[in-house]
Parts: sequence; C-alpha cells; structure tokens
Amino acid sequence: MQAMATLGELTSTATHEFNNVLMTVINYARSGIRNKDEAARDKAFDRILAASQRAAKITATVLAQARHRDGSLQSTDIREVISDSLILLEREMRKYRVYVETDFADDTPQAMANGNQIQRVLLNLLINARQAMPEGGTVLIQTRRDAEQLVLTVRDYGCGIAADELPKIFEPFFSTKAGPDDSGKGGTGLGLAACKDIIETHSGRIRVESTVGKGTAFIIRLPIADSQTAAA
Repeated sequence: MQAMATLGELTSTATHEFNNVLMTVINYARSGIRNKDEAARDKAFDRILAASQRAAKITATVLAQARHRDGSLQSTDIREVISDSLILLEREMRKYRVYVETDFADDTPQAMANGNQIQRVLLNLLINARQAMPEGGTVLIQTRRDAEQLVLTVRDYGCGIAADELPKIFEPFFSTKAGPDDSGKGGTGLGLAACKDIIETHSGRIRVESTVGKGTAFIIRLPIADSQTAAA
C-alpha cells in the first residue's frame, strides 16, 4: 500500500506536468494560427518548440522509470536521478515560489540502486519540502561520499517538525499534515513510510533532522557501486 501510494503521487505528478506542457503547445499553436504578425508567430513557434522539448524530457523520464520496474539494483548516477526528478517538479516548484539548489561533491560515487525507486523517494521528499514552505523558499539537495556510502541530503528551510513528532515520522499513516494540499498531494501518512521501506530495501538508511522554525533535512545513505560495476 505504501509503495502504491508513492507510485500514485509519481504518476499524478508526471501526468499533471505533461498536461501543462500540452496546454502550452495548444494555446501557442492557436495563437500562431490566428496572429498575422510575423514576429508574434515566431514567438509562438519558439514557445511551442520549448514546450515540446520539455515534453520529450518528461516522456524520457517516465520511460526510464518503466525500464526499472523489476526492482533490480544496478550502478546508478544519483545526480541524474535528481535532475530527472526536478524536471517533473519544475513547474510545481515555480508555482509555489520554491527554488531548488544542488550541491554535488566532485567525488560523488555511483550508487547501487534502482533509479525508479530512488526517484519516488526524491519526489516525495521534495514535495514535503515544498509543503513545509507555504510562502516559498529554498530547498538544498546535496550529494557526497562517506567511506563506502553515498550520502544524499534533501534540506528545506521551512516550518520544521516538532521534537515529539520526529520519532513517529516514518510510521505508516502518521502525518504532520491535516490532509492533502491544494495540489491534492500529501496528508496520507504513507509517503515517508514508503521512502523508509525503499531505502532499507537498498540496504541503506534514512534519518531526519529538524528544528521548528528553521527547517528539516532528510539524510539518505546508500551503498556505492563497486568499481567494476560502475565501469560496466
């Protein structure tokens, strides 16, 4: 149930983003057809091209997810998974005035992971971070190496989580939210529980640090791919 809830949010996000792009293409196509001004038509065509390129990126991301549905683990560039996740959430983050910064250490290793499943975790954490900052703000995503592990951190500077709620944050059906927000996402109490299950299936760990009024950080540790696997 937890995994299905997370997959449902992922599918909803991808569908919503693709529909937004499709409406952009349709609206600018109509504008180009109606407008006799050459400069206005050129602008409409430029917007259609940009929207089509974005649609291609979204489609490529969804197809990549489909290729890894079997749950197998392989050498995975987590930075690419992060980039694909941000493509899916680009418009949503902009709508809510949330800016995402990335800080990838030069020695960030390949992880032994299933990119599809890690993307579900990332989307969940990023949506949570966005919801923690209703007035907008910054989310920081960092990657680094620590011995034989890849460390991935998703940090927001939002409302934070009360100390007495932190021990329960990964429990099924526990949520700090009253229900879904105006985008229809969150509030089930299944997302973080599913994230924990996914990371532990990878022989990894996930933990949370938070201070009320200052923000929250989710820190994920994943096994790195060995040198032979990474080179394959």
